[in-house]
Amino acid sequence: MSALASGQPAAKAAEAGAPDFAELLKQSIDQVNQVSQGAQAQQAAFQSGDSDANLQDVMVSLQKASLSFQTMVQVRNKLVTAYQEVMNMQV
Repeated sequence: MSALASGQPAAKAAEAGAPDFAELLKQSIDQVNQVSQGAQAQQAAFQSGDSDANLQDVMVSLQKASLSFQTMVQVRNKLVTAYQEVMNMQV
């Protein structure tokens, strides 16, 4: 961000090793998706009668998936609110 503010091109700013916001957001969404898919896989294994899957692990993984999804939704809500505030600013 500081590189862009100082007038350097966007390519040089990305090369500086600064984390890309879009990439971080995508990684977070992918991580939530993986947690959810893992929980669903454990649930399916338990429902099919797999002897390795126990109810406690299934319930904990489902709660983790639910909590991570709720957190992602709250982050999205905060981002939308921040975007709306920036767009409503008078220049």
